[in-house]
Amino acid sequence: MQRIREQALSYRDGDSGVKYLMRGPKIDWGVILMMPGQTLGGHYHQEVEETFYVVEGSGQFTVNDQTFRATVGDVIRMEPEDRHDILNDTQEPLKMVFIKCPFDPNDKVST
Repeated sequence: MQRIREQALSYRDGDSGVKYLMRGPKIDWGVILMMPGQTLGGHYHQEVEETFYVVEGSGQFTVNDQTFRATVGDVIRMEPEDRHDILNDTQEPLKMVFIKCPFDPNDKVST
């Protein structure tokens, strides 16, 4: 058993960015907080699938050159090699839960 308190951990960029809650041994998962104007950065994974669940705000997702709006309650799952990026094009924070499986911290390829 493992127990983590989200508030005890920091976002990668201080007040926003990626916050891993658990890393391995089988999955990565955590939260992402994006402030207005921030982008996740285009990338894909070679073997890992990635799922996002929007819990606050809304944002513009681009997956394989198709762009759409995701809002609270939306779940978006990417297969390996799906190129994706997220832009918070609103004036409010965008918060998402993400899950990556299988665990492979070296699988990300920036585009």
